[in-house]
Amino acid sequence: MARKVTIGKEVILESALQMLIRDGYSSVNIKTLAAEIGCSTQPIVWHFNNMDGLRNSLYEYAVAYAASSAKSAGGNAVEGFEALGAAYVRMAVNEPNLFKYLYLGEGPSPRTYNVKDIATGPHNDATVKKICEQTGLKRASVLRYIRNTIIYSHGIATLVATGMFTATEKEMMKMINNAADGFLLAEGIDPDRMPKKGKVK
Repeated sequence: MARKVTIGKEVILESALQMLIRDGYSSVNIKTLAAEIGCSTQPIVWHFNNMDGLRNSLYEYAVAYAASSAKSAGGNAVEGFEALGAAYVRMAVNEPNLFKYLYLGEGPSPRTYNVKDIATGPHNDATVKKICEQTGLKRASVLRYIRNTIIYSHGIATLVATGMFTATEKEMMKMINNAADGFLLAEGIDPDRMPKKGKVK
């Protein structure tokens, strides 16, 4: 009879994620992960077969973790979109290894973007429509606003995650909010329709 595996997949992936966040992606392999959990390598191999299987599952788990941490807190459409940017920068500040893994090519599925398409994914359709309604801007203008804000936020987050720029979270969010306001004004928004924003937490 085969030995019963008592350590679940979720425990293994959560331990791997915490190792990644704490020590970086290069620290995670089957042996170091087994030592982290305090078990043999057998449960890890049983669940994931090999390092490639673990690597792919960890990537999916990390993406889901980042998405759950970046949910909009509500408010108006523009404020909700910029709250996602706040979560993005917060990851670069508090979890730089995770940021580098997901967004700077350290993971198994590095992301590449065409600058013209960066804001046009189907997952952005609802946000684009709401911002159009809120601001009175046409879709093309809103797409440029979203694209420019994402690129600006990514630049700051990358500098922070790689240790090339230091500022408080409040200072960085003020920079991003000011830039985002400038992008809206550049698209010709009526100043009277500029979104009133709450404080970014």
